[in-house]
Amino acid sequence: MTQVEILNEEPLTLAETKVVLEKVKERDGEFSFRSGRTYEYLTSFEVMSEQRAQEIRKKIEELNIPRLKPAQIAKIVDLNPETLEELKVILQGVTITSENLKKIEELLRNAN
Repeated sequence: MTQVEILNEEPLTLAETKVVLEKVKERDGEFSFRSGRTYEYLTSFEVMSEQRAQEIRKKIEELNIPRLKPAQIAKIVDLNPETLEELKVILQGVTITSENLKKIEELLRNAN
């Protein structure tokens, strides 16, 4: 069995993951079992475009909200909450002020 070396670790949105998998398929010709199942899952529902996902991610990062990690930003982009309550559920367990939550909610409302 081959030894896998992780070069870097970065949370991706579903849209970015789909694009990466498409590049892997072009490079390799076909998917491995896990890659194929993941791609199948991503194509089973509507995923926003990679450009739009990156744009929303960048805008959230520009808010400079303390304690908000890249993985949480990716989840916000993936789930695209429409209400403050939905956003609170996504960020459950993270201490973020209500003022910052409202900033994120307004940003998402204006992005749609």
